Amino acid sequence: MPFLADTPVEKMTGPYARRWWALLVLCLSLLIVVMANTSLIVAAPDMTKDLGLSSSDLQWVIDGYTVPYAALMLVLGSIGDKYSRRGALILGLLIFAGGAVMGGLVDETGLVVVARVIMGVGAAVVMPATLSLLVAMFPRGERAKAITAWSATSGLAIAVGPLAAGWLLENHAWGSTFLMNVPLALVGVVGALLLVPPSKAEKMGRIDYIGGLLSIVSVGSLVYATIEGPHFGWGVGPVTAAVVAGVGLLAFVAWELKHPHPMLNVRKFRERPFSGSMLAVLFFFFGTFGSIYYSTQFLQFVLDYNALETGIRLLPLAGAVFVGAAVTGRLAPKLGVKLVVGTGMVIGTAGVFLLTQIESGSTYTDFLAPLLLLGLAIGLSVSPATDTIMGSFPESELGVGGGANDTALELGGSLGIAILGSLLATSYKDKLTDLVGGHLPATAMDTAKDSVGGGLAVAEQIAKTPSAGPQQAQTLVDAVHESFAHAVAQTSLIGAVIMAVGTVIVVVVLPGRKAEDKHRQEEPAAGDRGEEYADSGR
Repeated sequence: MPFLADTPVEKMTGPYARRWWALLVLCLSLLIVVMANTSLIVAAPDMTKDLGLSSSDLQWVIDGYTVPYAALMLVLGSIGDKYSRRGALILGLLIFAGGAVMGGLVDETGLVVVARVIMGVGAAVVMPATLSLLVAMFPRGERAKAITAWSATSGLAIAVGPLAAGWLLENHAWGSTFLMNVPLALVGVVGALLLVPPSKAEKMGRIDYIGGLLSIVSVGSLVYATIEGPHFGWGVGPVTAAVVAGVGLLAFVAWELKHPHPMLNVRKFRERPFSGSMLAVLFFFFGTFGSIYYSTQFLQFVLDYNALETGIRLLPLAGAVFVGAAVTGRLAPKLGVKLVVGTGMVIGTAGVFLLTQIESGSTYTDFLAPLLLLGLAIGLSVSPATDTIMGSFPESELGVGGGANDTALELGGSLGIAILGSLLATSYKDKLTDLVGGHLPATAMDTAKDSVGGGLAVAEQIAKTPSAGPQQAQTLVDAVHESFAHAVAQTSLIGAVIMAVGTVIVVVVLPGRKAEDKHRQEEPAAGDRGEEYADSGR
């Protein structure tokens, strides 16, 4: 056996012997690109204090990663298919590591945003490459298990990111949360060279760069408008971006319909298994990412847990993800995608709905059941939906399939954080105004209404003022806590309603078991090169 994995998957006459070891490399790569978002949630308070970030600044430190990540995955997945999937994985990890080094060393807001953009570009190369390599390496008989491990990893990253960042922040500055990605990325590069075989599409024509450009413009503009509009008002920029996104999407569909080798065959959306699974991923991550985003803030700002304590309290979510993944591995083949995904979405909706019971006196125990339900739902739903999406693409389009799945995931998460985050901010602001409006100077009131962190910072300043004192400061703290708890409950109600509507839509669109089996038989299976040796070993 050669020291380096140098035989292309497409040239092998049997299953790749080290495919399960290679899966560890793919899961590690996925882990770090997802952790890059979740770790920042607990690092945000320290960054805000150190850099003097405004609400807008903080939003773009977070979403400087999201915009290129969501916009570029489809195109970069196609390029990986054409030239080298393993090469794309390695290049993406190196770009990601470079951005992480920059982010850990700079101390200006603009440069931090640039570093996050670079990391987002790297992530957009890595994410679809992990899925396309997975499908290329594993025969269909093993693929569902491999995708289940891949999906469970994304759920694990939701908890591991804050935990690792919190541990570092105990003794180090926020820059360490960037730098922790560097050794992991380098381990991923070495692992890819040693364990991941080369792979590329054998019969792929020219890349549809015009379609790719239209997809970048459409998705990028949509994510930008989604972030800017709800949070900072629908001014000229967000409105223009929304119009560009709409026009770009129409142009993309028109171009792809007439192109002989489209970037994404949009006719696939007529196939109910594919479109239903795409909607499931989008709606699911809308509710999950949004609710975890503000639940984490409650743990930090209202319950006063530090970064490490917050990360530890997210671990039950990761455990529930693995339970759900183990269950779906057994149930999905027997019950079908519709029933398993639909059940997962119902459980996820219930988890979000439980957050409507949050109030100012709530404790961590009140968050435990929602976190467990959301983790279980991730484990149940994501794997069969992703398997269905990837199974809809031929071997020559595996990177595009991975890009489509990951775009739905990232777009759903972006929409959830932006829209639910905007509703949270509005509800918090209105409630705080009702409670303390007129009792604070205008400047202090504006700061307090900007965010829960801003409100607590104002209270801290009041406590240091001789003419005010601890009693008035405590009154404001109580008002901030009550306002934020009210905002969490109100926002969760809207999030749960959206999730419930999404669940109904997904259940209606996904076909039943018989239709699903028929579709699977009719479709050319992705990556089924040499399927006759699927169970033969090597």
